[in-house]
Amino acid sequence: MLRIVMNALRTGVVTTRYPAEPSVPPVRFRGAPVLRPGSHLPPTAVCPAGALSERFDAGGRHVALDLARCVFCGRCAEDPWAGAITMGKDFELAARCRADMRIEVVAEDTAFVRAGPPRDPEAEAARASAEIHRVLGRSLHLRHLDAGSCNACDWELSALLNPVYDVRRLGIDFVASPRHADGVVVTGPVTRNLETAVRRTVEAVPDPRVVIAVGACAASGGIFGEGYASAGGVDRVLPVDVYIPGCPPRPEAIIFGILVAVGRLSARRPPRS
Repeated sequence: MLRIVMNALRTGVVTTRYPAEPSVPPVRFRGAPVLRPGSHLPPTAVCPAGALSERFDAGGRHVALDLARCVFCGRCAEDPWAGAITMGKDFELAARCRADMRIEVVAEDTAFVRAGPPRDPEAEAARASAEIHRVLGRSLHLRHLDAGSCNACDWELSALLNPVYDVRRLGIDFVASPRHADGVVVTGPVTRNLETAVRRTVEAVPDPRVVIAVGACAASGGIFGEGYASAGGVDRVLPVDVYIPGCPPRPEAIIFGILVAVGRLSARRPPRS
């Protein structure tokens, strides 16, 4: 017992302060691919997930990257295309609209800049906590629904509850019953055998509710795609409010997506007095 206490004192607080403080990914972390305009971009067939597409017009060759389909394997960034596409460190990729996850570059462009105002992480964290309290009271309750995933995204969701990430500090928690939830977090491409279960689970959540698709499979069908056994993503079965890409997305990426969802909820649920 004394050894445990001494070890805890030496270790100190291990809980991350994200999003109040930026999270620095590991050196070998693979974030969103970055396409360099004006370079020899690889053929679209190199992507095993079908995340790359192309079209031609008077302006030349346009190459698009669909982050919802991307599994961040890094194959497009390997030789002989090294430099044309590089694996970045950006993991805050959650989007409310499927179209917002598409990045397109033209070979003749000289620069590519991701749009958006500069972030203020500390202000965002304070605003997120205040938003949860204003909209939902003291907390945000979510029901996790596995719709045929490989369990990678499920493990990352489970990590949110450990002492390192501890999402309860942000007023976020997971519940066993959809009747007690404010929204549903779905992982997996939604197998045909689970379509009815997914619909019934979401319908059991009191209105208004939020639906969050976690991972490439939930966002687009991922490597499973659409077929006789797979619906090809959550939005093929019911409306999705927030997409969180990744295979799997890291815990901080899921936290970011949930906080994006809170902003979406605020426009649909009357604030508490």
